[in-house]
Amino acid sequence: MKLRDIGEGRLLGQVFSRLSLGKEVVNGLGDDCAVVETRDHRNLLVLKTDCVVAGMHFLPTANALHVGWKAMMRPLSDFAATSAVPQFALITLIAPEKTKVEWVERLYRGLSRAAKRFKVSIVGGEMSGTPGPVAISVSVVGFVERNRSVSRRGGKAGGALKQKHLQFVPRIVESRWLTRNFPIHAMMDLSDGLGADLPRLAKASRVGFAIEMENLPVARGAKIDNAISEGEDYELLFAVSRRERNRLLRSWQKKFPRLLLTRIGSLSQLSTRNHQVLPRGYTHFQQPG
Repeated sequence: MKLRDIGEGRLLGQVFSRLSLGKEVVNGLGDDCAVVETRDHRNLLVLKTDCVVAGMHFLPTANALHVGWKAMMRPLSDFAATSAVPQFALITLIAPEKTKVEWVERLYRGLSRAAKRFKVSIVGGEMSGTPGPVAISVSVVGFVERNRSVSRRGGKAGGALKQKHLQFVPRIVESRWLTRNFPIHAMMDLSDGLGADLPRLAKASRVGFAIEMENLPVARGAKIDNAISEGEDYELLFAVSRRERNRLLRSWQKKFPRLLLTRIGSLSQLSTRNHQVLPRGYTHFQQPG
């Protein structure tokens, strides 16, 4: 059996089912970030690693500054989904020997610019050669207050939900504002497309979902299927209770007047689930060649 035969979801389930988690783990496998207990019982330790690979996440001809920016911002977008504060990063660069030194220097300049945007310190990492394409892995460590940690798993029936690619900015500021002012039941970042990520949130929360297609934000020139299936939005998808919905919309418009917040649907009991068939988002190992 090949990886393309089972896809990312089944592979992770198959591999992770054999791993045991300690009692200190608050959120582990299958969430945006790992969240674990520390000796400081007020805050929780948050960990995330992500990677970008030439030919998969960026074109080999892409500006190295932008590649570095994207490589750092991807895990920080997951910190936003957890409402966590990033602090330290480790960078692993895997590159063929023919890679130009100038390209690597520009890459790290992009990594550094992105890290400074959120006061993250790059404290180390690793480098390795490879006969294959360039790959950059970024691991980030930070914290979240115990009462502000959010995962995919807290969605409740009746909730509401909400072309950047190489130059997007994670919604860390917005997520921190959200958890300071509202009870957020579940949240994740949209990186693989709504068609892949919304079912993941619903599955983790053990609820169903219904989308109001007419409310989906669609970029000029795009179609609904594009808005659902194309990934790398790096926006927040989150759920709040119905009674908080109007207050949230009013407060959001005052705080972030230039950033659209859209209610795109609701969560439902599994027994009454709206079985919408969505155009599939990005799934590792199962993309058409």
